[in-house]
Amino acid sequence: MGEKLMFALAALLSAITGLAPALAQSPRPGSLETYKDWTIGCDNRARCEAVSLLPEGGDWPDAPVTLGLRRDAGGAAEPEIWLSRDAKGREELSFFVDGRKIASAASRDGEAALQGPQAAALAVAMTRGAKLEVRSAGGLIAQPSLAGAAAAMRYMDARQGRAGTMAALVATGPQSPSAVRAAPPLASIRRALIPAGAAPVTLWREELAALGKFTACADEMRDASPPDLYRLSKSETLVLVPCGAGAYNFSAVPVIATGIPGRRSFRFASFDYQPGWSEDAAHPVLVNASWSPESSSLESHAKGRGLGDCGSSESYVWDGVRFRLAEASAMAECRGAWHWITTWSAKVVD
Repeated sequence: MGEKLMFALAALLSAITGLAPALAQSPRPGSLETYKDWTIGCDNRARCEAVSLLPEGGDWPDAPVTLGLRRDAGGAAEPEIWLSRDAKGREELSFFVDGRKIASAASRDGEAALQGPQAAALAVAMTRGAKLEVRSAGGLIAQPSLAGAAAAMRYMDARQGRAGTMAALVATGPQSPSAVRAAPPLASIRRALIPAGAAPVTLWREELAALGKFTACADEMRDASPPDLYRLSKSETLVLVPCGAGAYNFSAVPVIATGIPGRRSFRFASFDYQPGWSEDAAHPVLVNASWSPESSSLESHAKGRGLGDCGSSESYVWDGVRFRLAEASAMAECRGAWHWITTWSAKVVD
């Protein structure tokens, strides 16, 4: 092998090695899995959550009820079961599996939660039973489907490293809970503080024309309200450029403007994880975007349909250079689950 080629390979290897830490730090939100009438997902901390769905092809109930089970990583973490429905006031709920009462919980304005031994007992009963009923003093409230619940909890056991241990819900074994994997470290983001009381920014007509051409959104801009502008620093402005709208989703292209009024230059905002509707686009695309200067956060919230029981959302924090993913959640199935599952979370520090 020639000397020049050896030096070239060494340089390439060095470059790849140097990029490894950056690549390792790129967010990788968890995916969702669906087992019959249950869907489940885990985030980067191995915190998993399973949520019940309305049976596919079944009748839509007058008052849908969503049941969920969440569990943190680590051998000491216990499952928690929650129930959500549209209701007012206080009442006592009882949970029956195959006709046997397993647990009870107080409900306030339609929200109830089970923790500790009751939650663990109900979770195990749900994996083995065929019929779940939620009752109150007034009678039957709901019958969340158990089809797929055992498979979802087995997936949870596997993702959290509980399989083969006494801490598992389904894949139990003789190993001590201490054998369960610990939670991975939490990602951290240092946010840039946004100047208080920053002067409002306006774009000149020529700049608006340049912005439409730069983003290829000129036609959409004509039929929409003007771009939203937010000061990021003394020299940088976030511009949310309208770029298409539907019945309940409004798209915007995030652009950073710099320079003096009338002669500003534009570049697409940089993200460490591309927003959900950017896969096939040449630039990032946000949906139903909103900006909060108090927390330096930019939100994108895409509905899968008008009811809002499916879709995806991301929350980004401005670190002074780019927008970094602080939280992501999703619900892939449009089957009556208004609670979206968290697939990524990070700690934000000043």
